[in-house]
Amino acid sequence: MKKFQLNAEPRTVLGKKSVKALRAEGKIPAVLNGGKHVQLPYDGPLKEGEKLVNVDGKLGLITTDIAVKNEDVRKLIYSPDIFEIDLNINGDERKAVLKEIQFQPVKDTILHLDFLEVNNEKPIIMEVPVQIEGHAEGVKAGGKLTLSMRKLKVKAIYDKIPDRLVINVDNLGLGKSLAVGDLHFEGLELMNAKNAVVCAVQLTRAARGAAAKADTK
Repeated sequence: MKKFQLNAEPRTVLGKKSVKALRAEGKIPAVLNGGKHVQLPYDGPLKEGEKLVNVDGKLGLITTDIAVKNEDVRKLIYSPDIFEIDLNINGDERKAVLKEIQFQPVKDTILHLDFLEVNNEKPIIMEVPVQIEGHAEGVKAGGKLTLSMRKLKVKAIYDKIPDRLVINVDNLGLGKSLAVGDLHFEGLELMNAKNAVVCAVQLTRAARGAAAKADTK
């Protein structure tokens, strides 16, 4: 997982007016989730931008409202790579990953970002791009390789999550497929349905014709 340096500032004033003002300044409102759980009622200190979210009446979760500059996150957002983010909130260093981006449906501008704080103890779930390698036997026989799932959900400690899930298809025959349950990656737990098809070699008209001719000989 590649690293990304990002500066942020805490947000203490929330609401539509403050969000509009932020965006006018070229900034994006965001939230950092995944902070520590605390017992309720909680009367401990909260840092600037932090707030307590009631989870189940007994436990609360401390989250942090932040803002980042639009220009600072372009390479983070418009990239196929997964990044470990060194997030600096006014000198307070946190490690995080980007979990969700909310776009404006018409203009496609970024409205909001969700970050997840990570550590070396608690696994997280992330979507990881799939990369196909090799030359499938079925393609050599005239079939067509199709990729049905471009990303897979994996569960692991954040620093064990790779940039890509590489799948070799050399032995994939004509009319055959690879499902999630057929795959294994050391240190990773795949969270998608085991019967979900990731890739397959489909029969083409040419392959069907060649097979039909072979049967008539």
